Amino acid sequence: METFIKTNGVELCVETFGDPADTSILLVGNTMLTWHDDLCARLGALRRFVVRYDLRDTGRSTPADPEAPDYTLRDLVADAAGVLDVHGLPSAHVAGFGVGGWIAQLLALDHPARVASLTLIGTRPTAPGPSDSDLPEHAPELMAHFMNPPAVDWTDRESVVAFMLETARHLSGPAFDEAQASEKIERIYDRTPGASDPGKAHRANQMSAVFATLDSGERWRERLGGVTAPTLVVHGEDDPFFPLGNARALAAEIPAAELITLPGTGNELPRRTWDKIVPALLRHTS
Repeated sequence: METFIKTNGVELCVETFGDPADTSILLVGNTMLTWHDDLCARLGALRRFVVRYDLRDTGRSTPADPEAPDYTLRDLVADAAGVLDVHGLPSAHVAGFGVGGWIAQLLALDHPARVASLTLIGTRPTAPGPSDSDLPEHAPELMAHFMNPPAVDWTDRESVVAFMLETARHLSGPAFDEAQASEKIERIYDRTPGASDPGKAHRANQMSAVFATLDSGERWRERLGGVTAPTLVVHGEDDPFFPLGNARALAAEIPAAELITLPGTGNELPRRTWDKIVPALLRHTS
Protein backbone atom coordinates (compact mmCIF):
# COMPACT_ATOMS: atom_id res chain seq x y z
CA MET A 1 0.00 0.00 0.00
CA GLU A 2 1.28 3.45 -0.90
CA THR A 3 1.66 5.89 1.99
CA PHE A 4 2.80 9.49 2.27
CA ILE A 5 5.60 10.75 4.50
CA LYS A 6 6.78 14.26 5.24
CA THR A 7 10.50 14.98 5.17
CA ASN A 8 12.79 17.82 4.16
CA GLY A 9 9.82 20.14 3.60
CA VAL A 10 8.04 17.90 1.06
CA GLU A 11 5.62 14.98 0.96
CA LEU A 12 6.87 11.78 -0.64
CA CYS A 13 4.84 8.79 -1.77
CA VAL A 14 6.42 5.59 -0.41
CA GLU A 15 5.69 1.87 -0.63
CA THR A 16 7.28 -1.07 1.19
CA PHE A 17 7.49 -4.81 0.60
CA GLY A 18 8.44 -7.55 3.04
CA ASP A 19 9.05 -7.65 6.77
CA PRO A 20 10.58 -4.56 8.45
CA ALA A 21 12.62 -6.96 10.61
CA ASP A 22 14.50 -8.21 7.54
CA THR A 23 17.52 -6.65 5.80
CA SER A 24 16.49 -3.25 4.42
CA ILE A 25 17.01 -2.11 0.83
CA LEU A 26 16.20 1.44 -0.30
CA LEU A 27 15.45 1.51 -4.03
CA VAL A 28 15.95 4.91 -5.68
CA GLY A 29 14.75 5.55 -9.22
CA ASN A 30 12.91 8.37 -10.98
CA THR A 31 9.58 7.12 -9.65
CA MET A 32 8.81 4.13 -7.47
CA LEU A 33 7.71 2.36 -10.67
CA THR A 34 11.32 2.31 -11.88
CA TRP A 35 11.27 -0.87 -9.77
CA HIS A 36 8.53 -3.26 -10.95
CA ASP A 37 6.04 -4.52 -8.37
CA ASP A 38 7.00 -8.13 -9.06
CA LEU A 39 10.72 -7.40 -8.65
CA CYS A 40 10.07 -5.75 -5.29
CA ALA A 41 7.77 -8.57 -4.17
CA ARG A 42 10.40 -11.13 -5.18
CA LEU A 43 13.02 -9.39 -3.05
CA GLY A 44 10.55 -9.10 -0.19
CA ALA A 45 9.83 -12.84 -0.34
CA LEU A 46 13.57 -13.46 -0.08
CA ARG A 47 13.78 -11.72 3.29
CA ARG A 48 14.52 -8.22 2.21
CA PHE A 49 12.54 -5.23 3.49
CA VAL A 50 12.16 -3.17 0.31
CA VAL A 51 11.44 0.57 0.38
CA ARG A 52 10.71 2.42 -2.86
CA TYR A 53 9.39 5.94 -3.39
CA ASP A 54 8.57 8.68 -5.88
CA LEU A 55 11.24 11.36 -6.03
CA ARG A 56 9.85 14.81 -5.34
CA ASP A 57 8.34 16.25 -8.53
CA THR A 58 7.52 12.78 -9.87
CA GLY A 59 4.61 10.41 -9.39
CA ARG A 60 2.44 11.30 -6.40
CA SER A 61 5.14 13.17 -4.46
CA THR A 62 5.22 16.96 -4.02
CA PRO A 63 5.37 18.71 -7.42
CA ALA A 64 7.39 21.75 -8.41
CA ASP A 65 7.02 24.45 -11.03
CA PRO A 66 8.11 22.74 -14.28
CA GLU A 67 9.55 26.02 -15.53
CA ALA A 68 11.58 26.70 -12.38
CA PRO A 69 12.12 23.67 -10.12
CA ASP A 70 12.91 24.90 -6.61
CA TYR A 71 15.14 22.02 -5.53
CA THR A 72 18.61 20.67 -6.21
CA LEU A 73 20.20 17.26 -6.57
CA ARG A 74 21.41 17.59 -2.98
CA ASP A 75 17.79 18.10 -1.89
CA LEU A 76 16.97 14.75 -3.49
CA VAL A 77 19.82 13.20 -1.49
CA ALA A 78 18.41 14.71 1.72
CA ASP A 79 15.00 13.30 0.76
CA ALA A 80 16.49 9.80 0.50
CA ALA A 81 18.02 10.15 3.96
CA GLY A 82 14.64 11.36 5.19
CA VAL A 83 12.93 8.24 3.86
CA LEU A 84 15.32 6.17 5.98
CA ASP A 85 14.63 8.38 9.01
CA VAL A 86 10.85 8.02 8.77
CA HIS A 87 11.18 4.24 8.59
CA GLY A 88 13.48 4.17 11.60
CA LEU A 89 16.43 2.90 9.58
CA PRO A 90 19.84 4.15 10.78
CA SER A 91 21.24 2.57 7.61
CA ALA A 92 20.15 0.46 4.66
CA HIS A 93 21.50 -1.14 1.54
CA VAL A 94 20.93 1.40 -1.23
CA ALA A 95 20.34 0.68 -4.91
CA GLY A 96 20.02 3.52 -7.41
CA PHE A 97 18.99 3.38 -11.06
CA GLY A 98 19.69 6.20 -13.54
CA VAL A 99 19.05 9.52 -11.76
CA GLY A 100 18.70 7.42 -8.61
CA GLY A 101 22.29 6.34 -9.14
CA TRP A 102 23.46 9.94 -8.72
CA ILE A 103 21.44 10.21 -5.51
CA ALA A 104 22.83 6.89 -4.24
CA GLN A 105 26.44 7.93 -4.95
CA LEU A 106 26.03 11.19 -3.07
CA LEU A 107 24.23 9.49 -0.19
CA ALA A 108 27.19 7.11 0.16
CA LEU A 109 29.68 9.99 -0.01
CA ASP A 110 27.91 12.56 2.17
CA HIS A 111 26.18 10.19 4.61
CA PRO A 112 28.41 7.10 4.66
CA ALA A 113 26.99 5.74 7.91
CA ARG A 114 23.54 5.48 6.27
CA VAL A 115 24.68 3.20 3.40
CA ALA A 116 25.41 -0.43 4.30
CA SER A 117 26.14 -1.27 0.67
CA LEU A 118 25.78 0.52 -2.66
CA THR A 119 24.36 -0.81 -5.92
CA LEU A 120 24.53 1.43 -9.00
CA ILE A 121 22.46 0.43 -12.03
CA GLY A 122 22.41 2.21 -15.40
CA THR A 123 24.09 5.40 -14.18
CA ARG A 124 27.33 7.40 -14.47
CA PRO A 125 29.80 9.24 -12.21
CA THR A 126 28.92 12.74 -13.43
CA ALA A 127 25.82 14.92 -13.14
CA PRO A 128 23.42 16.04 -15.91
CA GLY A 129 25.06 17.96 -18.72
CA PRO A 130 28.10 17.29 -20.92
CA SER A 131 30.03 14.24 -19.83
CA ASP A 132 33.74 14.11 -19.05
CA SER A 133 35.96 13.66 -22.10
CA ASP A 134 36.98 10.14 -21.09
CA LEU A 135 33.38 8.95 -20.73
CA PRO A 136 31.15 7.90 -23.64
CA GLU A 137 28.27 10.27 -24.29
CA HIS A 138 24.64 9.54 -25.11
CA ALA A 139 24.17 7.71 -28.41
CA PRO A 140 23.60 10.13 -31.34
CA GLU A 141 20.38 8.37 -32.36
CA LEU A 142 18.99 8.80 -28.85
CA MET A 143 19.90 12.47 -28.74
CA ALA A 144 18.27 12.98 -32.14
CA HIS A 145 15.05 11.60 -30.66
CA PHE A 146 15.26 13.96 -27.69
CA MET A 147 16.21 17.01 -29.76
CA ASN A 148 13.61 16.41 -32.48
CA PRO A 149 10.71 14.72 -30.69
CA PRO A 150 7.50 13.87 -32.51
CA ALA A 151 4.50 16.11 -31.94
CA VAL A 152 2.81 15.27 -28.66
CA ASP A 153 -0.63 16.37 -27.47
CA TRP A 154 0.12 16.70 -23.75
CA THR A 155 -3.61 16.86 -22.98
CA ASP A 156 -4.22 13.44 -24.55
CA ARG A 157 -3.30 10.26 -22.66
CA GLU A 158 -2.86 8.15 -25.79
CA SER A 159 -0.52 10.68 -27.39
CA VAL A 160 1.62 11.03 -24.25
CA VAL A 161 1.83 7.28 -23.66
CA ALA A 162 2.82 6.69 -27.29
CA PHE A 163 5.59 9.29 -27.00
CA MET A 164 6.89 7.82 -23.75
CA LEU A 165 6.79 4.31 -25.21
CA GLU A 166 8.85 5.46 -28.19
CA THR A 167 11.35 7.05 -25.79
CA ALA A 168 11.55 3.77 -23.85
CA ARG A 169 12.21 1.96 -27.14
CA HIS A 170 15.14 4.28 -27.85
CA LEU A 171 16.53 3.66 -24.36
CA SER A 172 16.29 -0.11 -24.56
CA GLY A 173 18.62 -2.76 -25.86
CA PRO A 174 17.88 -4.80 -28.99
CA ALA A 175 15.33 -7.04 -27.22
CA PHE A 176 12.75 -4.40 -26.28
CA ASP A 177 10.04 -5.68 -23.93
CA GLU A 178 7.22 -3.54 -25.24
CA ALA A 179 4.54 -5.13 -23.06
CA GLN A 180 6.42 -4.46 -19.81
CA ALA A 181 7.39 -0.95 -20.91
CA SER A 182 3.82 -0.11 -21.94
CA GLU A 183 2.40 -1.36 -18.65
CA LYS A 184 4.89 0.74 -16.69
CA ILE A 185 4.32 3.90 -18.74
CA GLU A 186 0.54 3.70 -18.49
CA ARG A 187 0.78 3.31 -14.71
CA ILE A 188 3.20 6.23 -14.43
CA TYR A 189 0.78 8.40 -16.38
CA ASP A 190 -2.35 7.27 -14.55
CA ARG A 191 -0.96 7.81 -11.06
CA THR A 192 0.47 11.26 -11.82
CA PRO A 193 -1.92 14.01 -10.68
CA GLY A 194 -2.58 16.57 -13.40
CA ALA A 195 -0.88 14.50 -16.10
CA SER A 196 -3.31 15.85 -18.72
CA ASP A 197 -2.35 19.45 -17.84
CA PRO A 198 0.40 20.53 -20.28
CA GLY A 199 1.97 22.60 -17.52
CA LYS A 200 2.39 19.47 -15.39
CA ALA A 201 2.93 16.95 -18.15
CA HIS A 202 6.65 16.62 -17.42
CA ARG A 203 5.72 14.84 -14.19
CA ALA A 204 4.34 11.94 -16.19
CA ASN A 205 7.45 11.81 -18.38
CA GLN A 206 10.11 9.90 -16.46
CA MET A 207 12.86 11.30 -18.70
CA SER A 208 11.77 14.84 -17.88
CA ALA A 209 14.01 17.66 -19.02
CA VAL A 210 13.83 18.98 -15.47
CA PHE A 211 16.71 16.68 -14.56
CA ALA A 212 18.85 18.17 -17.31
CA THR A 213 18.48 21.63 -15.76
CA LEU A 214 18.72 20.57 -12.12
CA ASP A 215 21.29 22.33 -9.95
CA SER A 216 23.67 19.46 -9.22
CA GLY A 217 26.12 21.35 -7.03
CA GLU A 218 29.79 20.43 -6.87
CA ARG A 219 31.23 17.52 -8.84
CA TRP A 220 31.68 14.27 -6.99
CA ARG A 221 33.55 11.99 -9.41
CA GLU A 222 36.88 12.95 -7.88
CA ARG A 223 35.56 11.81 -4.49
CA LEU A 224 34.58 8.29 -5.56
CA GLY A 225 37.80 6.88 -4.12
CA GLY A 226 36.37 7.78 -0.72
CA VAL A 227 33.29 5.55 -1.01
CA THR A 228 33.46 3.10 1.89
CA ALA A 229 30.31 1.08 1.17
CA PRO A 230 30.81 -2.22 -0.67
CA THR A 231 29.74 -1.38 -4.20
CA LEU A 232 28.12 -3.35 -7.00
CA VAL A 233 27.83 -1.78 -10.46
CA VAL A 234 25.23 -3.27 -12.82
CA HIS A 235 24.93 -2.02 -16.39
CA GLY A 236 23.35 -2.92 -19.70
CA GLU A 237 25.93 -3.71 -22.36
CA ASP A 238 23.83 -1.86 -24.97
CA ASP A 239 22.85 1.18 -22.88
CA PRO A 240 22.53 4.13 -25.31
CA PHE A 241 21.88 6.73 -22.60
CA PHE A 242 24.85 5.97 -20.33
CA PRO A 243 27.06 3.70 -22.48
CA LEU A 244 29.00 0.94 -20.76
CA GLY A 245 32.18 2.98 -20.36
CA ASN A 246 30.42 4.95 -17.63
CA ALA A 247 29.93 1.79 -15.57
CA ARG A 248 33.53 0.75 -16.12
CA ALA A 249 34.64 4.13 -14.77
CA LEU A 250 32.48 3.72 -11.68
CA ALA A 251 33.81 0.24 -11.05
CA ALA A 252 37.41 1.38 -11.54
CA GLU A 253 37.19 4.47 -9.34
CA ILE A 254 35.18 3.11 -6.40
CA PRO A 255 37.43 0.92 -4.23
CA ALA A 256 36.89 -2.84 -4.74
CA ALA A 257 33.69 -2.31 -6.74
CA GLU A 258 32.32 -5.25 -8.71
CA LEU A 259 30.92 -4.83 -12.23
CA ILE A 260 28.16 -7.04 -13.65
CA THR A 261 27.01 -6.48 -17.23
CA LEU A 262 23.65 -7.35 -18.76
CA PRO A 263 23.90 -8.54 -22.39
CA GLY A 264 21.36 -7.14 -24.84
CA THR A 265 20.13 -4.62 -22.28
CA GLY A 266 19.86 -0.83 -22.47
CA ASN A 267 18.93 1.73 -19.83
CA GLU A 268 16.17 -0.44 -18.44
CA LEU A 269 15.31 -3.25 -15.99
CA PRO A 270 13.38 -5.76 -18.11
CA ARG A 271 12.02 -8.90 -16.49
CA ARG A 272 14.48 -11.13 -18.34
CA THR A 273 17.36 -9.57 -16.37
CA TRP A 274 15.92 -10.27 -12.92
CA ASP A 275 17.35 -13.80 -12.70
CA LYS A 276 20.78 -12.18 -12.81
CA ILE A 277 20.03 -9.04 -10.82
CA VAL A 278 18.14 -10.60 -7.90
CA PRO A 279 20.80 -13.18 -6.90
CA ALA A 280 23.48 -10.48 -7.25
CA LEU A 281 21.51 -8.14 -4.97
CA LEU A 282 20.89 -10.87 -2.42
CA ARG A 283 24.56 -11.79 -2.32
CA HIS A 284 25.65 -8.16 -2.16
CA THR A 285 23.25 -7.33 0.69
CA SER A 286 23.98 -10.41 2.79
